Amino acid sequence: MSSQCVKVVKFGGTSLADAKQLLKAKAIIEAEPERRYVVPSAPGKRFANDIKVTDMLYECYRLASEGENFSQEFGLIKERYNSIIADLGIDLDLSEDFEKIEGAFMYHAGSDYAASRGEYLNGKIMAKLLGYDFLDAAKVIKFYDNGTFDAEKTNIILSDRLTRHERAVIPGFYGSMPNGTIKTFARGGSDITGSIVARAVSATIYENWTDVSGFLMADPRLVKEPCPIDTITYRELRELSYMGAGVLHEDSIFPVRFAGIPINIRNTNDPAARGTMIVPTTEEFDTEKVITGIAGKKGFSVLNIEKDKMNAEIGFGRKVLEAIEDEGVTFEHLPSGIDTMSVVLSADLTKKQRKKIVSSISASCEPDDIGFEDGFALIAVVGRGMQRAKGTAARVFKAVADADINVRMIDQGSSEVSIILGINEKDFEKCINAIYDEFVK
Repeated sequence: MSSQCVKVVKFGGTSLADAKQLLKAKAIIEAEPERRYVVPSAPGKRFANDIKVTDMLYECYRLASEGENFSQEFGLIKERYNSIIADLGIDLDLSEDFEKIEGAFMYHAGSDYAASRGEYLNGKIMAKLLGYDFLDAAKVIKFYDNGTFDAEKTNIILSDRLTRHERAVIPGFYGSMPNGTIKTFARGGSDITGSIVARAVSATIYENWTDVSGFLMADPRLVKEPCPIDTITYRELRELSYMGAGVLHEDSIFPVRFAGIPINIRNTNDPAARGTMIVPTTEEFDTEKVITGIAGKKGFSVLNIEKDKMNAEIGFGRKVLEAIEDEGVTFEHLPSGIDTMSVVLSADLTKKQRKKIVSSISASCEPDDIGFEDGFALIAVVGRGMQRAKGTAARVFKAVADADINVRMIDQGSSEVSIILGINEKDFEKCINAIYDEFVK
């Protein structure tokens, strides 16, 4: 692409839930001519008890796949889109698209196809509203036969295609398999599409417009009115996203991180707000707060293994991890001592998987003691400033101790970007608030 300033803008479902929201998006796009490539999501909720179009499509396809009549449910979807078109006052008829989609449902085109139509139809509306070209993501976003994303092939095809479009709308969330069938990313995948497009056009910046003014230092459902984050690095974002911090799909980081493109999280309903800048690296940090954010997740189990002189036994750790791998399970953390080893795993393991893992490790490693412990939560304290501020870990542990919380596990990498604590689930909310109060209030 050319060396001129190019911005890729992605809008989430709540930002495009109805005609009023689409007009807000239009005003944002037209406010800066550099905003040349637009990635829309499907219409989201208009109010608290509303239903997202993607969920409506899933339900519609479920009925179709079970041989049930889905005309009433599909009628509601058509009504939703036709209402948006009418309220926008644009000259657009989606009748042929509706007919094609309805027929594909009857012939069981697949749930991925069904879900993708939300973005596809909203993309057509957005393109008409803006006067931009419409580019079907199925023609430019490619997957391998095994269903994983083909990043390099996509980048080659998409880069070439977008050189022919000065301004274009590319629907988010989906692409196509080698045989042409539709394949979707995981929920929140429109974030990924936006990142892919930004890489393909060597964008100056990738703006991700949502319903919040960027990242917050903690989950507002747990901490009252947490402070916003002005700037965060990709590495910090990855740590927080992995631990459940919302706003941006964690897989969407990689295409732009690879290309060194910054991301700006912005609020469609408050476009004047600066939002959060996500950058490859920065030397700046808040010297008062020190940490960038706190996030955590419940739902973990710990496999505890004890054996005298474990550290002297060659291959012990490999045998343990092979037993876990054989069950198709990934591990989260590996805290260990001289004669102990713990493996933090998702608590969703079936009884059968647990039994097989314990049996395999018992046979290959002959531990003195082995067993699972449930009710475990992980909390990550993240911040690039922790590398330069002395006593950060001490402050974390003092805050937790003062809140009468027992720390079950500690994990800190050599990069010192994060400290991860393992605690009992019952102390989860109290622990996050204790740490937040120590560094912010």
